[in-house]
Amino acid sequence: MLDVFFQFLTKFGPPTVEILIIAVIFYYGHIYFKKVRGAWILMLLAMAILMLTYISQHLHLVVIAWIVRSFSAILAVGLVVIFQPELRRALLELRSHPIFGTGFQKKEVIEEIVDSVFELSSKTFGALIAIERDVDLQSLIETGVETDCVYSKELVLTIFHPKTALHDGGIVIRGERIAAAACVFPLSQREDLDRSLGLRHRAGIGLTEEFDAIAIVVSEETGQIAICHNGTIDRNLNMEKFRRRLTELLFEEKYDKNSSEQLEGKTDIAHSGDGSLVSHPTKRGEGNLPS
Repeated sequence: MLDVFFQFLTKFGPPTVEILIIAVIFYYGHIYFKKVRGAWILMLLAMAILMLTYISQHLHLVVIAWIVRSFSAILAVGLVVIFQPELRRALLELRSHPIFGTGFQKKEVIEEIVDSVFELSSKTFGALIAIERDVDLQSLIETGVETDCVYSKELVLTIFHPKTALHDGGIVIRGERIAAAACVFPLSQREDLDRSLGLRHRAGIGLTEEFDAIAIVVSEETGQIAICHNGTIDRNLNMEKFRRRLTELLFEEKYDKNSSEQLEGKTDIAHSGDGSLVSHPTKRGEGNLPS
């Protein structure tokens, strides 16, 4: 039996191993490129070069073949320069992979986030927190002050204390680390939003309209907590509902509208013809939140 296995491996082993290696490379490459903004440009360039190479070889277009070869060398160097932050991040993710280290313990980080958010709420410290998922938030990180430190409740409370220099703007969480503070998030320009929503809430909604990130908002006036995701906002969450919703989103469970409607304070941002918004009643004082 063992001899048959070795004969099969000798005969079909190298092609099988090659196919497996190529499949793994393409699979993880696809997953990584999904996280990179502008990856579609790279894919279009690669497809264009492959097309021109195929056409020039089969039609014997010498000049075009020479141009493609020369352009490919220049493009390779240019891509390394353009995508340098993404390449650095890929190497950091490889270093933190479970094969090479302990990995990212999401449940522990969730509990840290829950504790810090409700501590901020009890102290009525206004806060805006973005949690990076698949799409890279480097463009937002560059608008603030890079910190690159392990997430902790004490650090978050210090950042959002009204007397500190970094309390304006938001923080970006990447993995289990705070990547940057005092970041500027895009404001939602939609006219159908409830007028009681302050700038922090509009920034949280605007962030989730452009990225697949999760935004957590703590009201400075009322201490109410909200989660923004995919252009929608869940408001007035207690600790248990906040923990459950955050766990669902971080573990990328399918969004269930029926269950989410049961969340207290769910705001449904509907694109109706009259531009109205159906929302849970809130205090009018929350409309003057600072950014």
